[in-house]
Amino acid sequence: MRSYSPDLTPPWKKQAPAPEVAAEPDLVVEEVTTGFCGAVIRCEAGTVTLEDRFGKHRVFPLAPRGFLLEGKVVTLVRPSAAPARPTRTASGSVAVPGARARVARAGRIYVEGRHDAELVEKVWGDDLRIEGVVVEYLSGIDDLPAIVADFAPGPDARLGVLVDHLVPGSKESRIAAAVTGEHVLVAGHPYIDVWEAVKPASVGIEGWPVVPRGVDWKTGVCAALGWPPNSGAAWQRILSGVRTYKDLEPELLGRVEELIDFVTAP
Repeated sequence: MRSYSPDLTPPWKKQAPAPEVAAEPDLVVEEVTTGFCGAVIRCEAGTVTLEDRFGKHRVFPLAPRGFLLEGKVVTLVRPSAAPARPTRTASGSVAVPGARARVARAGRIYVEGRHDAELVEKVWGDDLRIEGVVVEYLSGIDDLPAIVADFAPGPDARLGVLVDHLVPGSKESRIAAAVTGEHVLVAGHPYIDVWEAVKPASVGIEGWPVVPRGVDWKTGVCAALGWPPNSGAAWQRILSGVRTYKDLEPELLGRVEELIDFVTAP
């Protein structure tokens, strides 16, 4: 039987792997075989370039246990690529990384309820902040004529209003006709509620149920889909399925874009 002295490592006992360290720029290491010490200035596929204190450059392979960092053996690895920044906002507009919100305009966009406001914020929030447009919700539009009169729209304070169920002959269409003017634009989608403006596939359902007349629409939807009778919880479920404009119906997309253009026009 072969024997070994106490200071020799048996051939079957492998060294523990050295900790991996990202070869970030300016990291100072020493290459183990040559003793060359320098700062990382470049790391490419399979190699790292070091620069010593005299400005000399040398290229070394990214070999396991190939470097010393503060006297300890390490394995240098190529740094992970920084996550790509999105080039588009949720609304499909060109993203402007680092852009600061503009001071709020005098003009506003009003929507009917909190759910409408949250949906507009989720998809168009980045665009609205850059444009300085504030969105407020009204809890219904029955008092819209008085609200518009109190707002006092003008050339420098245009008002856009997003309305649910804006179809010919409806109560909403009559109210809209009463307030629309040179500095007021009322635009709406044909759905009973903004819930329906979210594509069913984005929510994980085949389609929005048909609710009988006389039954509260949201209550009827929850019952038909087997959801708990809590419109707040149901809405959060719906909203979580919306990531970009692609999750919304065109009838809503066009109207919101139209209102933003109207409010921000010179």
